Amino acid sequence: MKNIAILLSAAILGISSTMVSAEDYKLGALEIEHPFARATPPNAPVSGGYLTIRNTGEEADRLISGEADFAKRVEIHEMAMDGDVMKMRQLADGLEIPAGGEVVLKPGGYHVMFIGIDSQFKDGETRHVKLTFEKAGTIELGFDVQDMKAMQGQMKKDGDGAMDHGKKKQGD
Repeated sequence: MKNIAILLSAAILGISSTMVSAEDYKLGALEIEHPFARATPPNAPVSGGYLTIRNTGEEADRLISGEADFAKRVEIHEMAMDGDVMKMRQLADGLEIPAGGEVVLKPGGYHVMFIGIDSQFKDGETRHVKLTFEKAGTIELGFDVQDMKAMQGQMKKDGDGAMDHGKKKQGD
């Protein structure tokens, strides 16, 4: 009986870990990895979306807009320190994805902002969003909704949590 419980637990953990990992996407020279969104409390008006965009091409592209049925607006934002104050602002000209480089959109840095959401984002669900790039065009992505604990684990997995503002990979 104990062995059955252990096997059942292992199977459940295996299923839940595959459910947490988001799908990866390709659009022209762009590779988009692990889109996910922050779970929200009931009646929250906004949520954030995060992902990594890698540009394998020889010219820069730019994330310029987004749209989603569940939000009144989708904007590209940046959080940055201004002295001792963390400030968030919309990137009116979009976000450059450098040729041969990548940009990581994550909590505390660049992100997609879902404004005027129509319902609570619940852990484990997927929200569909269309993102438009200046050169590559438009792609629909599934953003897996994760609670804050899962997001913190992802940030630790991705590195030290420092903001990456479009730096090229070492060796490029």
